[in-house]
Amino acid sequence: MGKDSIKLVANNKKAYFDFFIEDTYEAGLVLHGTEVKSLRMGKCSIKESYIKDEKGEMFIHGMHISPYEKGNIFNKDPLRVRKLLLRDYEINKIIGQASIKGYTIVPLRVYFKGSHAKIEIGLAKGKKLYDKRDDIAKKDQRREAEKDFKVKNLY
Repeated sequence: MGKDSIKLVANNKKAYFDFFIEDTYEAGLVLHGTEVKSLRMGKCSIKESYIKDEKGEMFIHGMHISPYEKGNIFNKDPLRVRKLLLRDYEINKIIGQASIKGYTIVPLRVYFKGSHAKIEIGLAKGKKLYDKRDDIAKKDQRREAEKDFKVKNLY
């Protein structure tokens, strides 16, 4: 596997449905040995997780990494709070933008970049119900157009 090769572990599709993603950042994750092995097997969920800043550091809450089957006493709590590795200027920029009313920080995807576990976080603004309906309508139109195109190409 190359140095810049990316292996996707978990994706948060619901974040794109519930929020307008304004800006994205790449952060490292502080993990313990068996958690890394579990991640490599794809046993991770970020659907219910969120990111908080505490005393100038960023932490992810609610990220579920299943315990490694072959790891006995070394397994950590699957829902423990994990620290994100970001530069100080990135943290200050994110906190400053997130302090604006209506903005939040959401995890978008977890992946391996080379041998390092990374998480992509996004600065997001919540969608209203009518925005979500518009997205659903656009998705349906695109699906219908693809279906018609497929049918036309068969004959």
